[in-house]
Amino acid sequence: MKKLFLIIGAPGSGKTTDANLIAKRNEELIAHYSTGELLREEMAKGTQLGALIGSFVNEGKLVPLDIVIDTIVSAIKNSDKDIILIDGFPRSVEQMKALDEILKKEPDIKLEAVIEVEVSEETAKERVLGRARGADDNVEVFNNRMKVYLEPLPEIEKFYESKGLLKKINGERGIEEIVDEMEEFIKSKI
Repeated sequence: MKKLFLIIGAPGSGKTTDANLIAKRNEELIAHYSTGELLREEMAKGTQLGALIGSFVNEGKLVPLDIVIDTIVSAIKNSDKDIILIDGFPRSVEQMKALDEILKKEPDIKLEAVIEVEVSEETAKERVLGRARGADDNVEVFNNRMKVYLEPLPEIEKFYESKGLLKKINGERGIEEIVDEMEEFIKSKI
């Protein structure tokens, strides 16, 4: 039985870094996947699916929902670990509902929790603009990414809260404190 933890948070909330650190600390137990990395890896394999994903990515279009979901489910099933952390998913109500439908038909995958790393918009902006890793780390792009994150958030929170799966973690603290709390919570569920 694969135990799945979804980690969501605003751009700059630290969700990818947090999940990476937890997986590194527990590499015999926990696998971590980032949705974007999974899609890029599939493209790099040169498979038919990879070519299809590439055709959307290369045109700057969103990869269709069913392909994103299939890629995630495939990564979970093929992982040699039983505890899976996926960050940055779901990003929309459609993704949330689609994953929920698939999980109902997958007896070998159980969603244990959705962990939301909470940071203020101000903190998120400072972190994203401070890291300036690429062309997308500017105010205009940040504001758009923040809007895309915040619009579906109340519905996503309500959905997972009603199932008793939502855990909020204060992302305004030092990284060690955040990672320790998240890791402790994950371990309490396994």
